[in-house]
Amino acid sequence: MATVIQTLREDWSLSASVAGFLAVLISYAGPLIIFFQAAQAAQVSDSMMASWIWGISIGAAVSGIYLSIKYKTPIITAWSAPGTALLVTVFPEMSINEAISAYIISAVVIFFVGATGSFDKILRWIPNGIAAGMMAGILFQFGLELFVATNTMPFIVFSMLGCYLLAKRFSPRYTMIWVLLCGVILSVLLGRMNPVDMNLAITIPTVIWPEWTWNATFNLAIPLILVSLTGQFLPGMAILNLSGYDTPAKPIVSVASLASLIVACVGGITIVLAAITAALCTGKDAHELKEKRYIAGVANGIFYLLGGLFAGSIVRMFSLLPKELVAALAGLALIGAISANITIAMKDDGQRDAALITFLATASGMSFLGLSSVFWGIVIGMVAHYILTKKRLLPLSS
Repeated sequence: MATVIQTLREDWSLSASVAGFLAVLISYAGPLIIFFQAAQAAQVSDSMMASWIWGISIGAAVSGIYLSIKYKTPIITAWSAPGTALLVTVFPEMSINEAISAYIISAVVIFFVGATGSFDKILRWIPNGIAAGMMAGILFQFGLELFVATNTMPFIVFSMLGCYLLAKRFSPRYTMIWVLLCGVILSVLLGRMNPVDMNLAITIPTVIWPEWTWNATFNLAIPLILVSLTGQFLPGMAILNLSGYDTPAKPIVSVASLASLIVACVGGITIVLAAITAALCTGKDAHELKEKRYIAGVANGIFYLLGGLFAGSIVRMFSLLPKELVAALAGLALIGAISANITIAMKDDGQRDAALITFLATASGMSFLGLSSVFWGIVIGMVAHYILTKKRLLPLSS
Protein backbone atom coordinates (compact mmCIF):
# COMPACT_ATOMS: atom_id res chain seq x y z
CA MET A 1 0.00 0.00 0.00
CA ALA A 2 2.81 2.40 0.91
CA THR A 3 4.50 1.68 -2.43
CA VAL A 4 1.28 2.48 -4.30
CA ILE A 5 0.87 5.80 -2.48
CA GLN A 6 4.50 6.72 -3.15
CA THR A 7 4.10 5.93 -6.86
CA LEU A 8 0.93 8.02 -7.04
CA ARG A 9 2.74 10.96 -5.46
CA GLU A 10 5.58 10.73 -7.93
CA ASP A 11 3.33 10.42 -10.97
CA TRP A 12 0.66 12.94 -9.93
CA SER A 13 0.20 15.94 -12.22
CA LEU A 14 -2.09 18.93 -12.40
CA SER A 15 -2.99 18.31 -16.05
CA ALA A 16 -4.11 14.74 -15.34
CA SER A 17 -6.13 15.91 -12.34
CA VAL A 18 -7.88 18.53 -14.48
CA ALA A 19 -8.64 15.90 -17.14
CA GLY A 20 -10.22 13.67 -14.49
CA PHE A 21 -12.19 16.60 -13.09
CA LEU A 22 -13.46 17.62 -16.53
CA ALA A 23 -14.63 14.06 -17.20
CA VAL A 24 -16.67 14.14 -13.98
CA LEU A 25 -17.93 17.65 -14.69
CA ILE A 26 -19.20 16.70 -18.13
CA SER A 27 -20.81 13.51 -16.80
CA TYR A 28 -22.65 15.37 -14.05
CA ALA A 29 -23.61 18.30 -16.25
CA GLY A 30 -24.77 16.11 -19.16
CA PRO A 31 -25.92 12.49 -18.69
CA LEU A 32 -27.05 13.22 -15.12
CA ILE A 33 -29.84 15.38 -16.52
CA ILE A 34 -31.35 12.20 -18.01
CA PHE A 35 -31.27 10.70 -14.52
CA PHE A 36 -33.32 13.60 -13.20
CA GLN A 37 -35.83 13.12 -15.99
CA ALA A 38 -36.16 9.44 -15.09
CA ALA A 39 -36.57 10.32 -11.41
CA GLN A 40 -39.33 12.77 -12.27
CA ALA A 41 -41.09 10.13 -14.37
CA ALA A 42 -40.82 7.65 -11.48
CA GLN A 43 -41.97 10.36 -9.03
CA VAL A 44 -39.24 9.58 -6.50
CA SER A 45 -38.33 11.73 -3.51
CA ASP A 46 -35.26 13.95 -3.28
CA SER A 47 -33.63 11.52 -0.84
CA MET A 48 -34.20 8.65 -3.25
CA MET A 49 -32.72 10.66 -6.10
CA ALA A 50 -29.66 11.43 -3.94
CA SER A 51 -29.34 7.69 -3.28
CA TRP A 52 -29.35 6.99 -7.03
CA ILE A 53 -26.57 9.53 -7.56
CA TRP A 54 -24.65 8.10 -4.60
CA GLY A 55 -24.81 4.65 -6.20
CA ILE A 56 -23.62 5.60 -9.68
CA SER A 57 -20.88 7.88 -8.29
CA ILE A 58 -19.45 5.43 -5.75
CA GLY A 59 -19.67 2.53 -8.21
CA ALA A 60 -17.80 4.51 -10.87
CA ALA A 61 -15.27 5.81 -8.33
CA VAL A 62 -14.25 2.49 -6.80
CA SER A 63 -14.04 0.56 -10.08
CA GLY A 64 -12.22 3.38 -11.90
CA ILE A 65 -9.61 3.93 -9.18
CA TYR A 66 -8.93 0.21 -8.77
CA LEU A 67 -8.58 -0.48 -12.52
CA SER A 68 -6.49 2.63 -13.21
CA ILE A 69 -3.97 1.83 -10.46
CA LYS A 70 -3.81 -1.90 -11.19
CA TYR A 71 -3.27 -1.58 -14.94
CA LYS A 72 -1.52 1.86 -15.00
CA THR A 73 -4.09 2.91 -17.59
CA PRO A 74 -6.58 5.83 -17.51
CA ILE A 75 -9.66 3.62 -17.18
CA ILE A 76 -12.71 5.84 -16.75
CA THR A 77 -15.88 4.17 -15.57
CA ALA A 78 -19.30 5.80 -15.31
CA TRP A 79 -22.96 4.95 -15.41
CA SER A 80 -24.65 3.88 -18.63
CA ALA A 81 -25.97 7.07 -20.27
CA PRO A 82 -28.00 5.23 -22.97
CA GLY A 83 -29.18 2.85 -20.27
CA THR A 84 -30.39 5.79 -18.21
CA ALA A 85 -32.33 7.03 -21.23
CA LEU A 86 -34.19 3.72 -21.18
CA LEU A 87 -35.49 4.54 -17.70
CA VAL A 88 -37.38 7.56 -19.01
CA THR A 89 -39.36 5.23 -21.29
CA VAL A 90 -40.25 2.59 -18.68
CA PHE A 91 -41.31 4.82 -15.77
CA PRO A 92 -43.89 5.12 -14.23
CA GLU A 93 -45.36 1.90 -15.70
CA MET A 94 -42.47 -0.04 -14.16
CA SER A 95 -41.88 0.19 -10.41
CA ILE A 96 -38.52 1.16 -8.96
CA ASN A 97 -38.26 -2.30 -7.37
CA GLU A 98 -38.67 -3.90 -10.80
CA ALA A 99 -35.99 -1.60 -12.21
CA ILE A 100 -33.58 -2.71 -9.47
CA SER A 101 -34.12 -6.35 -10.48
CA ALA A 102 -33.28 -5.38 -14.09
CA TYR A 103 -30.04 -3.73 -12.89
CA ILE A 104 -29.07 -6.94 -11.10
CA ILE A 105 -29.88 -9.17 -14.10
CA SER A 106 -27.87 -6.97 -16.48
CA ALA A 107 -24.91 -6.86 -14.07
CA VAL A 108 -24.82 -10.67 -13.81
CA VAL A 109 -25.07 -11.21 -17.59
CA ILE A 110 -22.41 -8.58 -18.37
CA PHE A 111 -20.13 -10.13 -15.75
CA PHE A 112 -20.28 -13.51 -17.51
CA VAL A 113 -19.64 -11.85 -20.88
CA GLY A 114 -16.51 -10.27 -19.41
CA ALA A 115 -15.36 -13.22 -17.28
CA THR A 116 -15.54 -15.68 -20.19
CA GLY A 117 -13.44 -13.41 -22.38
CA SER A 118 -16.14 -13.21 -25.05
CA PHE A 119 -15.89 -9.44 -25.29
CA ASP A 120 -12.19 -9.54 -26.19
CA LYS A 121 -12.99 -11.89 -29.07
CA ILE A 122 -15.70 -9.54 -30.34
CA LEU A 123 -13.31 -6.58 -30.17
CA ARG A 124 -10.63 -8.34 -32.26
CA TRP A 125 -13.08 -8.68 -35.14
CA ILE A 126 -13.35 -4.89 -35.55
CA PRO A 127 -10.67 -3.15 -37.69
CA ASN A 128 -9.03 0.01 -36.30
CA GLY A 129 -10.47 2.16 -39.09
CA ILE A 130 -14.03 1.08 -38.26
CA ALA A 131 -13.49 1.62 -34.53
CA ALA A 132 -11.99 5.06 -35.16
CA GLY A 133 -14.87 5.99 -37.48
CA MET A 134 -17.34 5.01 -34.78
CA MET A 135 -15.47 7.01 -32.14
CA ALA A 136 -15.23 10.08 -34.37
CA GLY A 137 -18.98 9.80 -34.98
CA ILE A 138 -19.71 9.71 -31.25
CA LEU A 139 -17.51 12.73 -30.54
CA PHE A 140 -18.64 14.68 -33.60
CA GLN A 141 -21.81 15.98 -31.96
CA PHE A 142 -19.78 17.41 -29.09
CA GLY A 143 -17.62 19.33 -31.54
CA LEU A 144 -20.74 20.74 -33.18
CA GLU A 145 -22.22 21.78 -29.83
CA LEU A 146 -19.23 24.07 -29.32
CA PHE A 147 -20.44 26.28 -32.16
CA VAL A 148 -24.15 25.75 -31.48
CA ALA A 149 -23.52 27.29 -28.05
CA THR A 150 -22.57 30.58 -29.77
CA ASN A 151 -26.28 31.10 -30.55
CA THR A 152 -26.97 32.03 -26.93
CA MET A 153 -23.55 32.89 -25.44
CA PRO A 154 -21.44 34.11 -28.38
CA PHE A 155 -19.02 36.32 -26.43
CA ILE A 156 -18.19 33.71 -23.79
CA VAL A 157 -17.89 30.81 -26.27
CA PHE A 158 -15.76 32.72 -28.78
CA SER A 159 -13.57 33.97 -25.92
CA MET A 160 -13.10 30.37 -24.78
CA LEU A 161 -12.21 29.38 -28.35
CA GLY A 162 -9.66 32.18 -28.56
CA CYS A 163 -8.25 31.18 -25.17
CA TYR A 164 -8.01 27.57 -26.37
CA LEU A 165 -6.01 28.54 -29.47
CA LEU A 166 -3.61 30.78 -27.53
CA ALA A 167 -3.14 28.23 -24.74
CA LYS A 168 -2.63 25.45 -27.28
CA ARG A 169 0.14 27.56 -28.82
CA PHE A 170 1.89 28.78 -25.69
CA SER A 171 0.83 26.44 -22.84
CA PRO A 172 -0.44 23.21 -24.42
CA ARG A 173 -0.19 21.03 -21.33
CA TYR A 174 -2.57 23.23 -19.34
CA THR A 175 -4.85 24.29 -22.19
CA MET A 176 -8.10 23.16 -20.58
CA ILE A 177 -7.24 24.81 -17.26
CA TRP A 178 -7.02 28.20 -18.97
CA VAL A 179 -10.18 27.54 -20.98
CA LEU A 180 -12.13 26.54 -17.86
CA LEU A 181 -10.93 29.61 -15.96
CA CYS A 182 -11.79 31.83 -18.90
CA GLY A 183 -15.32 30.47 -19.15
CA VAL A 184 -16.04 30.61 -15.41
CA ILE A 185 -14.64 34.14 -14.95
CA LEU A 186 -16.60 35.53 -17.90
CA SER A 187 -19.78 33.76 -16.77
CA VAL A 188 -19.45 35.32 -13.30
CA LEU A 189 -18.65 38.80 -14.65
CA LEU A 190 -21.55 38.71 -17.12
CA GLY A 191 -24.00 37.25 -14.62
CA ARG A 192 -24.57 34.02 -16.54
CA MET A 193 -24.02 31.59 -13.66
CA ASN A 194 -27.18 29.70 -12.71
CA PRO A 195 -28.78 30.54 -9.33
CA VAL A 196 -28.59 27.49 -7.08
CA ASP A 197 -29.61 26.98 -3.46
CA MET A 198 -26.54 25.32 -1.93
CA ASN A 199 -26.88 22.94 1.02
CA LEU A 200 -23.78 20.90 1.96
CA ALA A 201 -24.71 17.55 3.52
CA ILE A 202 -23.49 13.95 3.47
CA THR A 203 -25.76 11.66 1.44
CA ILE A 204 -27.11 8.49 3.07
CA PRO A 205 -28.11 5.87 0.45
CA THR A 206 -31.49 4.14 0.62
CA VAL A 207 -31.74 0.37 0.13
CA ILE A 208 -34.34 -0.70 -2.45
CA TRP A 209 -35.38 -4.35 -2.61
CA PRO A 210 -35.62 -5.90 -6.09
CA GLU A 211 -38.84 -7.33 -7.50
CA TRP A 212 -38.33 -9.68 -10.45
CA THR A 213 -40.89 -9.61 -13.29
CA TRP A 214 -40.89 -10.55 -16.96
CA ASN A 215 -41.70 -6.92 -17.67
CA ALA A 216 -38.46 -5.77 -16.07
CA THR A 217 -36.44 -8.49 -17.80
CA PHE A 218 -37.63 -7.88 -21.36
CA ASN A 219 -38.28 -4.13 -21.28
CA LEU A 220 -35.26 -3.00 -19.25
CA ALA A 221 -32.70 -5.72 -18.45
CA ILE A 222 -32.14 -7.05 -21.99
CA PRO A 223 -32.06 -3.58 -23.65
CA LEU A 224 -29.75 -2.38 -20.85
CA ILE A 225 -27.33 -5.24 -21.54
CA LEU A 226 -27.29 -4.46 -25.27
CA VAL A 227 -26.80 -0.70 -24.98
CA SER A 228 -24.16 -1.11 -22.26
CA LEU A 229 -22.07 -3.55 -24.30
CA THR A 230 -22.48 -1.87 -27.69
CA GLY A 231 -22.86 1.77 -26.67
CA GLN A 232 -20.36 1.95 -23.78
CA PHE A 233 -17.92 -0.95 -23.43
CA LEU A 234 -17.31 -1.25 -27.18
CA PRO A 235 -16.41 2.41 -27.88
CA GLY A 236 -14.69 2.64 -24.49
CA MET A 237 -12.34 -0.22 -25.34
CA ALA A 238 -11.84 1.27 -28.80
CA ILE A 239 -10.64 4.52 -27.21
CA LEU A 240 -8.15 2.67 -25.01
CA ASN A 241 -6.81 0.63 -27.93
CA LEU A 242 -6.57 3.62 -30.26
CA SER A 243 -4.72 5.54 -27.54
CA GLY A 244 -2.08 2.83 -27.36
CA TYR A 245 -3.30 0.87 -24.31
CA ASP A 246 -3.60 -2.89 -24.71
CA THR A 247 -5.47 -3.63 -21.48
CA PRO A 248 -7.83 -6.56 -22.14
CA ALA A 249 -11.57 -6.07 -21.80
CA LYS A 250 -12.03 -9.09 -19.51
CA PRO A 251 -10.99 -7.47 -16.19
CA ILE A 252 -12.58 -4.11 -17.07
CA VAL A 253 -15.97 -5.59 -17.93
CA SER A 254 -15.82 -7.95 -14.94
CA VAL A 255 -14.91 -5.28 -12.36
CA ALA A 256 -17.43 -2.75 -13.71
CA SER A 257 -20.23 -5.32 -13.63
CA LEU A 258 -19.34 -6.32 -10.05
CA ALA A 259 -19.52 -2.64 -9.09
CA SER A 260 -22.92 -2.52 -10.80
CA LEU A 261 -24.14 -5.47 -8.75
CA ILE A 262 -23.00 -3.85 -5.48
CA VAL A 263 -24.67 -0.46 -6.05
CA ALA A 264 -27.81 -1.76 -7.77
CA CYS A 265 -29.87 -1.97 -4.56
CA VAL A 266 -29.38 1.73 -3.77
CA GLY A 267 -30.59 2.75 -7.23
CA GLY A 268 -27.28 2.76 -9.09
CA ILE A 269 -27.80 1.82 -12.73
CA THR A 270 -25.23 -0.27 -14.64
CA ILE A 271 -21.61 0.87 -14.26
CA VAL A 272 -19.77 0.75 -17.58
CA LEU A 273 -16.56 1.81 -19.27
CA ALA A 274 -16.92 5.46 -20.21
CA ALA A 275 -16.66 6.32 -23.89
CA ILE A 276 -16.92 10.05 -24.51
CA THR A 277 -15.41 11.33 -21.26
CA ALA A 278 -12.64 8.71 -21.47
CA ALA A 279 -11.25 10.55 -24.49
CA LEU A 280 -10.42 13.48 -22.18
CA CYS A 281 -8.12 11.32 -20.08
CA THR A 282 -6.33 9.18 -22.67
CA GLY A 283 -4.75 11.89 -24.83
CA LYS A 284 -1.70 14.15 -24.51
CA ASP A 285 -3.73 16.88 -22.83
CA ALA A 286 -3.89 14.66 -19.74
CA HIS A 287 -0.10 14.10 -19.77
CA GLU A 288 2.65 14.03 -22.36
CA LEU A 289 3.79 10.62 -21.10
CA LYS A 290 1.32 7.85 -21.85
CA GLU A 291 2.41 5.82 -18.82
CA LYS A 292 1.43 8.66 -16.43
CA ARG A 293 -2.04 9.35 -17.79
CA TYR A 294 -3.48 6.72 -15.44
CA ILE A 295 -3.48 9.49 -12.83
CA ALA A 296 -6.41 11.02 -14.73
CA GLY A 297 -8.37 7.82 -14.02
CA VAL A 298 -7.47 7.96 -10.32
CA ALA A 299 -8.35 11.67 -10.10
CA ASN A 300 -11.61 10.97 -11.91
CA GLY A 301 -12.48 8.36 -9.28
CA ILE A 302 -11.64 10.71 -6.41
CA PHE A 303 -13.94 13.40 -7.79
CA TYR A 304 -16.66 10.78 -8.20
CA LEU A 305 -16.17 9.80 -4.55
CA LEU A 306 -16.76 13.41 -3.54
CA GLY A 307 -19.77 13.52 -5.83
CA GLY A 308 -21.19 10.43 -4.15
CA LEU A 309 -20.58 11.54 -0.58
CA PHE A 310 -22.14 14.94 -1.26
CA ALA A 311 -24.50 13.76 -3.99
CA GLY A 312 -27.19 16.42 -3.82
CA SER A 313 -24.81 19.24 -2.89
CA ILE A 314 -22.12 18.54 -5.46
CA VAL A 315 -24.63 18.18 -8.28
CA ARG A 316 -26.12 21.57 -7.36
CA MET A 317 -22.62 23.03 -7.46
CA PHE A 318 -22.06 21.68 -10.97
CA SER A 319 -25.39 23.10 -12.04
CA LEU A 320 -24.04 26.60 -11.35
CA LEU A 321 -22.35 26.50 -14.75
CA PRO A 322 -24.51 27.45 -17.73
CA LYS A 323 -25.15 24.56 -20.09
CA GLU A 324 -23.56 26.46 -23.00
CA LEU A 325 -20.28 26.75 -21.07
CA VAL A 326 -20.27 23.01 -20.40
CA ALA A 327 -21.04 22.29 -24.07
CA ALA A 328 -18.20 24.56 -25.21
CA LEU A 329 -15.85 23.06 -22.65
CA ALA A 330 -16.63 19.53 -23.83
CA GLY A 331 -16.26 20.46 -27.51
CA LEU A 332 -12.89 22.14 -27.01
CA ALA A 333 -11.58 19.37 -24.76
CA LEU A 334 -12.43 16.76 -27.38
CA ILE A 335 -10.98 18.48 -30.47
CA GLY A 336 -7.76 16.49 -30.16
CA ALA A 337 -9.64 13.20 -29.82
CA ILE A 338 -11.88 13.99 -32.81
CA SER A 339 -8.84 14.85 -34.94
CA ALA A 340 -6.94 11.72 -33.91
CA ASN A 341 -9.83 9.38 -34.67
CA ILE A 342 -10.63 10.95 -38.04
CA THR A 343 -6.94 10.61 -38.97
CA ILE A 344 -6.92 6.91 -38.04
CA ALA A 345 -10.25 6.30 -39.81
CA MET A 346 -8.99 7.83 -43.07
CA LYS A 347 -5.45 6.44 -42.92
CA ASP A 348 -5.93 3.01 -44.52
CA ASP A 349 -7.06 3.13 -48.17
CA GLY A 350 -8.64 -0.31 -47.87
CA GLN A 351 -10.80 0.72 -44.90
CA ARG A 352 -11.49 4.37 -45.78
CA ASP A 353 -14.95 4.01 -47.36
CA ALA A 354 -16.19 1.62 -44.68
CA ALA A 355 -14.76 3.87 -41.94
CA LEU A 356 -16.51 6.91 -43.44
CA ILE A 357 -19.81 5.01 -43.60
CA THR A 358 -19.32 4.03 -39.94
CA PHE A 359 -18.66 7.65 -39.03
CA LEU A 360 -21.77 8.93 -40.84
CA ALA A 361 -24.07 6.25 -39.42
CA THR A 362 -22.79 6.82 -35.87
CA ALA A 363 -22.96 10.62 -36.11
CA SER A 364 -26.49 10.47 -37.53
CA GLY A 365 -28.06 9.62 -34.18
CA MET A 366 -30.27 7.03 -35.86
CA SER A 367 -32.31 4.57 -33.79
CA PHE A 368 -33.58 1.29 -35.21
CA LEU A 369 -35.14 -1.65 -33.39
CA GLY A 370 -34.48 0.17 -30.13
CA LEU A 371 -30.69 0.14 -30.65
CA SER A 372 -28.53 3.24 -30.84
CA SER A 373 -26.59 4.69 -33.77
CA VAL A 374 -23.36 3.50 -32.10
CA PHE A 375 -24.46 -0.11 -32.50
CA TRP A 376 -25.71 0.39 -36.05
CA GLY A 377 -22.61 2.36 -37.00
CA ILE A 378 -20.48 -0.66 -36.15
CA VAL A 379 -22.85 -3.13 -37.85
CA ILE A 380 -23.21 -1.11 -41.06
CA GLY A 381 -19.51 -0.31 -41.11
CA MET A 382 -18.53 -3.96 -40.70
CA VAL A 383 -20.92 -5.00 -43.47
CA ALA A 384 -19.43 -2.31 -45.72
CA HIS A 385 -15.91 -3.42 -44.81
CA TYR A 386 -16.74 -7.06 -45.62
CA ILE A 387 -18.29 -6.19 -48.97
CA LEU A 388 -15.55 -3.74 -50.00
CA THR A 389 -12.60 -5.83 -48.86
CA LYS A 390 -10.29 -7.16 -51.57
CA LYS A 391 -10.77 -10.74 -50.37
CA ARG A 392 -13.91 -12.22 -51.93
CA LEU A 393 -15.54 -15.53 -51.16
CA LEU A 394 -16.83 -16.03 -54.69
CA PRO A 395 -14.84 -15.39 -57.88
CA LEU A 396 -16.17 -12.64 -60.11
CA SER A 397 -17.29 -13.71 -63.56
CA SER A 398 -15.22 -12.36 -66.41
